[in-house]
Formats: sequence, structure tokens, C-alpha cells
Amino acid sequence: MKLQRLTRTAGATAAVLALSVSLAACGDDGDAKDTDSGGAPSSDSGMTSDAPSTDEGAEDAAAQTFGPGCSAIPTSGAGSFDGMVKDPVATAASNNPLLSTLVTAVTSIDGLADTLNGAAALTVFAPYNDAFAAIPEKDLNGLVMEGKEKGQDSALYKVLAHHVLGANDDPTAVVGDQETLAGDQLTIEGDAESGMTVTDGTVTAQVLCGNIPTANATVYVIDKVLTGVK
Repeated sequence: MKLQRLTRTAGATAAVLALSVSLAACGDDGDAKDTDSGGAPSSDSGMTSDAPSTDEGAEDAAAQTFGPGCSAIPTSGAGSFDGMVKDPVATAASNNPLLSTLVTAVTSIDGLADTLNGAAALTVFAPYNDAFAAIPEKDLNGLVMEGKEKGQDSALYKVLAHHVLGANDDPTAVVGDQETLAGDQLTIEGDAESGMTVTDGTVTAQVLCGNIPTANATVYVIDKVLTGVK
């Protein structure tokens, strides 16, 4: 699987700016589904995985994470560290209550959740729900509707791809300048001990909880939406 690499036009840039202030209202949509498993539950519900679970695996999943926001991750169930590690990234995110807004954005684009779940290896910088708290509902609705209509040709898709790297990077490997699946660049600085930031040259986000393992990706929960606009 490859997400197509995208170049930004002037029109897309304007739409991307709109999206950076437009995703919040969908965060309360409890009907967000992941299509990979025939319709995954909303972000605050449980999900049974066929993958085996062991106490050792659960301990390893939690032990490798870092950041002040990790305490907000559920301690049990499908949205916990030991639950997320069993599932591919879109499914894992759909079970985490901190990421319901992001899941709503992803699932508004037909087939994107399946594409993310089918990837061999990804790193995802995932804005948590409060990153979208000040976003105007009107802008959100317009961008999400465009995503539903235009799919991978939409500004929404471009912004989502701007948060994804095409490799599964731990905190050491992810540091530095990294090319996103939107064809642009993020710069990641810091480490697990002192804290980590990610910037696109316009917006700098703090990593709230990093190095979260899923079955095919590493997730870094961040406190801002990266606009991709310079």
C-alpha cells in the first residue's frame, strides 16, 4: 500500500489553512467507524481482536511509551496500550477516546481507514481531540463534506497525509527532518526523556504521548493540528 504523494497548489493551501481550524466539531461524533473490520466501534467502545494477548506484551506496550499525556490513555480495553498494539493503526485509533475527532476525519474519506490499516509500516502524528477545540463548526463541515465527495483529491486528505510518515519510527529514528506522505516535511526534535516536538515550519506541536505501538504503526499523540502551510 502506498498513500499517493501529493503536491500542494495555491487552492489546496487555502483549504489546508481552513482545515487547521476545522476539525473539532466532528470529535463528538460517536458514530465514527473504522471500515477495516466491517465497522469498528466508536472511540469509547470495546473491540475484540483475534490477535492473542499476553501479560508480557501488555507490559511492553505501556513501558515503551512516554509523555505527560500517557496517563490519559485507558488502562484497559481496546483503547489501552495493550489493546492498541493488537490492531492496525486506524482500528487502534478508533478505540482510543482521545482520538475520536481524528478518526471522524479519517473515516469521512472512503477507503482511507482500510488503506492505513493495510500499510506495512507507518508513523502517525495524531492530534488529540482538544487540539480541535477552537475549530469553527462551519469550516469543519465544509472540509469533511469535501472529503466525502472528493476523497484523496480533497484538502482534508492532504492534511491527514501531512501527519503520516512511511516508516515505523521509534523515538530515536523519528528525530530529524522527515518526509510525509503528503510529499512535504516535518522536523522532529527532542527525546523521550526531555520531551519531543514536531513542526512543519508553521505549527509546532508537543508530543503528549509518544511511541504508542499498534500492529503496523507507531503513534505519537500531539497537541496541535499541523497545517502544512508555509
